[in-house]
Amino acid sequence: MNQLFDLTGNVALCTGAASGIGQRMGWALSQAGADVVLVDRQEDALGRAADAINAAGKGKATCVTADLLDREGLVDVVAEATGHFGAPTILTNAAGVNLRQPPDEVTSETWDITLNINLATPFFLARACVPGMLEKGRGKIINIASLQSYRAFANSIPYGASKGGIVQVTRAMAEAWSGQASWQTPSRRGFSVLP
Repeated sequence: MNQLFDLTGNVALCTGAASGIGQRMGWALSQAGADVVLVDRQEDALGRAADAINAAGKGKATCVTADLLDREGLVDVVAEATGHFGAPTILTNAAGVNLRQPPDEVTSETWDITLNINLATPFFLARACVPGMLEKGRGKIINIASLQSYRAFANSIPYGASKGGIVQVTRAMAEAWSGQASWQTPSRRGFSVLP
């Protein structure tokens, strides 16, 4: 991986890191040299993912067990992550849920869970990371979109709404944060937000 790009000196905060896309993103970033903080609510699986990264001998890994639906706790997640390797310069928002319910079975609770974890959490977690990124003069925020960002699938209205929204919130985050003057100095690596 280092032959493609070198992330040595970067700290990545990776959500949904106990399995799937989030776990693989944490692995890939660590193999490129980044130290990674893996975040999920599945403590045992999270520990195994960190152990595998640490055994590979490239970037280091540690874990933060958290329920990302707790919006008020997201600032604490970033503070705890920062305590391990320093402020994150990379955030990957891979935590997500798709409950696959027919329209008549969608409840207020399942709607809120889906929109909160898939759409609200990436924004509020990114907002909590931005001050540290600004201080370091660089930052990358990677949000996970979906085919359902652009086309409808059966039994997936809340998920489709959240993934359509993540594309637009990603654009809005890039507009809001990428133009900050402190990112523009020639010695800085810059800032980007990617869907």
